[in-house]
Amino acid sequence: MEREGEDDEIVCLDESFFINDNYQLTTFTFGSHVLELYCLQSASTDFDLTGQLVWPGAVLLNDYLSKNAETLQGSSVIELGSGVGITGMLCSRFCREVVLTDHNEEILKKNIELQESSQNSLCCAELKAEKLEWGNSDQLNSILQRHSTEFDLSSVPLLFDTVEKILSVGRENKCKFILAYVSRAKVMDTLVISEAIRHGLQINEVTGTRAVVQNLEGVVFEITLA
Repeated sequence: MEREGEDDEIVCLDESFFINDNYQLTTFTFGSHVLELYCLQSASTDFDLTGQLVWPGAVLLNDYLSKNAETLQGSSVIELGSGVGITGMLCSRFCREVVLTDHNEEILKKNIELQESSQNSLCCAELKAEKLEWGNSDQLNSILQRHSTEFDLSSVPLLFDTVEKILSVGRENKCKFILAYVSRAKVMDTLVISEAIRHGLQINEVTGTRAVVQNLEGVVFEITLA
C-alpha cells in the first residue's frame, strides 16, 4: 500500500535500453545467390528492433526477384523498409544503383560496408543507405533530390503516401513498386488493396507468387500509377 504523500517512483531509461546491436553474421540463399549480412535472430516489436532482422516478407520478395532478375536488370532501385538490407543486397547483383531506406540506417551502412569489403562480392550496383520514416516529406524530398533516377522498388497509409510520391516523380520512366505482402490479419489484407486504390494506384497480384513463408501466406503485388 502506498503511504500517504509518497510520490510514485519514476524510472528513466536510456535509449540504449531499446537498442540491441548483438548482430550475427548470417548466410541466406535465394536461387543461385548467396548473401551474407549482419542481423538479429529475434526481436521485439519495438520500432528500433523490428527492422534489424529478416522478416518473411523479405524472404518472399527475394525468392521472387531471384527468379525474375531480368525485370530489374540495369535499373535503379529505391527500397522502402529495407530492414537489414537483404533485398537491396540481392538487387545490387543485377541493378545499376540501389538506395536502401529505413528508420535505422546504421545497420544498413554496416551491411553495405560488409559487401564492399568482401573479396567474393558480386555487387554490380552502387549501394547507398538513407534514413527514411514513412510520411516524412522532408526526408523523402531530400532522397529524391539526391537520387533523381528511375526507381522500381519496395502504418499502410503512410507507406502508400510515400509510394505515390515516388511513382509520380518517376512517371516518365514508367516506374513500378514491387510489394511482397505477408498476411498477419484479414483486416490488413483488405487495407493494403483499399489504400493503394485510395492513393490513385493500380495494384495487381503477380501470377504464381502466392506462397507460404514461415507458416504465413504471402503474395507479391506490382503497383503502378493508375
